[in-house]
Order: sequence, then structure tokens, then C-alpha cells
Amino acid sequence: MTKLFIAQVRDADGDKPLVTVRAEAEGEARLFLAAAYPEAEIASVTEPGDWTSDADTGARAGDIREHPGATWQPPSSLAD
Repeated sequence: MTKLFIAQVRDADGDKPLVTVRAEAEGEARLFLAAAYPEAEIASVTEPGDWTSDADTGARAGDIREHPGATWQPPSSLAD
């Protein structure tokens, strides 16, 4: 069963829009992203928590989508 991960991807032109990837674990998500963006830095990968989108985020392992207009924001912590 795949989970949704969000990623911060940077290339020579700067940060890409928010990227989502479907994978079973973070390590697998990083592998899919590295294959899709071989010249880019995969700066961060995390589960999105309560982030929701009405855009297509794919359904199968390896589905990668860019979300123009959505930018990376680090997950917030509820810990004090």
C-alpha cells in the first residue's frame, strides 16, 4: 500500500513547485524522486500530515506530480 509524500526539490533554477510522490516508505520515495530529477537536489521528503489537495496526486507507487502554485512549507510541529 502506498502513502503520499511531499518533497522539496531544487534545481539550478531554484525551488520547484511542491512535488508529491506515492511510495511505500520515505526511502523508496527518495529513489523515485532521484530518478525523476537526476540533476536536482531532493532537499526534503516527508509525509504531508493533514495537507490536502484537490489536484491529482497519483495512485500507484512511483506516481510523481508537480503542483504549480503550491510551495514547500516545512511540516509544523505541535510539540511544545
